[in-house]
Amino acid sequence: MKTQPPSLTVGVFAAAAGVNVETIRFYQRKGLLREPGRAYGTIRRYGESDVARVKFVKSAQRLGFSLEEVAGLLAFEDGTRCDEARVAATQKLHDVRAKLDDLRRIEAVLAQLVDRCRARRGAITCPIIAALHAH
Repeated sequence: MKTQPPSLTVGVFAAAAGVNVETIRFYQRKGLLREPGRAYGTIRRYGESDVARVKFVKSAQRLGFSLEEVAGLLAFEDGTRCDEARVAATQKLHDVRAKLDDLRRIEAVLAQLVDRCRARRGAITCPIIAALHAH
């Protein structure tokens, strides 16, 4: 299978990748995406591999990976370093589970405050505001 030469302008590239042009520029500044060279008097052209790379970055971000972490994952992109990718994903899973535990605690406290607020009819001091002042 022959690969197509880069032919996409930055605007077409951004649209194909589902991002805006500023995202492309940002990824280039962060080193996540190469900035293609250009012959004098021509515009830069991008290829399908660039589109795939941006989609990879966005997919990793949707799973909660930071751009710094995504840069590390891109080093494993050839698929030969699965153990290292698994370690990174395991750490991210641990982080997500810790955040879920935190969110459950926050939910419980907020539910209690809302219930206390409903129970205090006619009181001048709002239990929610009072609890936030206490912490």
